[in-house]
Amino acid sequence: MSEAVEKRAAWAAELELVASSRDAAAFAKVFAHFAPRVKAFLMKSGADAAMAEECAQDVMATVWHKAGSFDASRASAATWIFTIARNRRIDMLRRERRPEPEDLSWGPEADPDQEDAMTMQQETERLSAAIASLPEKQRVLIERAYFGDLSHSEIAEATGLPLGTIKSRIRMALERLRHRMSQEGIRE
Repeated sequence: MSEAVEKRAAWAAELELVASSRDAAAFAKVFAHFAPRVKAFLMKSGADAAMAEECAQDVMATVWHKAGSFDASRASAATWIFTIARNRRIDMLRRERRPEPEDLSWGPEADPDQEDAMTMQQETERLSAAIASLPEKQRVLIERAYFGDLSHSEIAEATGLPLGTIKSRIRMALERLRHRMSQEGIRE
């Protein structure tokens, strides 16, 4: 067996120990080896040192919690860990690029006129009905993403579903909502 194959097998075995028995010593080895490499990888991809450190810590925490989802037949430990790191970096960049809320004006805002208030209430009711009509698998993800303010990766972690499944269900749900809202808008 070549040295590279032996190393892959050894890291896979360490992750298996973490997954099967929460072996702290095995995780310490994985952490000591991969955390600095993940941080360097993130810095090379443009993250500043503080963000790279925070992201690397988050990646390693995910490795601890999700070690059971590692499959040595699909990828090496390094590939699996660096994929988590790449996805975390993308999530962090998305969070950074979220637009800032508009400047808040001081003092009380003028009350909307009665027609605007009725229109807003009707729109809110239509949207609530449209969301309630979604299939449960899509509705739950929409609620987590938009009302829970969770990123797709955070939802994937919380639900254990693959990130691609999360994204496609949310995309399908948004399409259904757009269609339903536009159909209801035409009827009124």
